[in-house]
Amino acid sequence: MRICVGLILGLLATFSHALEVGERLAPWTLLDQYDQPYSLDDGLQVLLVARSMDGGKLVKAALEGQPKGYLEARKTVFVADISRMPSMISSLFAVPAMRDYSYRVLLDRESRVVSRYPGSESAVLWLKLDRGTLTEQKEFSDAAALRAALESLAP
Repeated sequence: MRICVGLILGLLATFSHALEVGERLAPWTLLDQYDQPYSLDDGLQVLLVARSMDGGKLVKAALEGQPKGYLEARKTVFVADISRMPSMISSLFAVPAMRDYSYRVLLDRESRVVSRYPGSESAVLWLKLDRGTLTEQKEFSDAAALRAALESLAP
């Protein structure tokens, strides 16, 4: 019985934290793959969120061949949740490999930012913002569709 009550309360807590259109995103700061900080600001137009390696691979495929600064020119940032990755693997292999990417990856090492935003495990969440307020939310599970959406943003 306690387990059922715990599960129900957990589900209610999850649904109560769902992000709604018109809601202002709470501020946060994360480090990127170069240990450089980035703080959420009102100039950001699109926040891309990946909860898993599948989501990260999707973003990588969508950005393949794009020049350095492509996301920044579109006022877009990419946050990757790497909290489930063993720290030794992330520090020795994954993060150094990300330094070869032509785009910035904000690393959520403790899932304190990504957990604020609802979405499926294998897709990439797209949060469109206007001065820090959510105006649109969608998910991408196809790299070509994500690439087309990014290309539609005026640089």
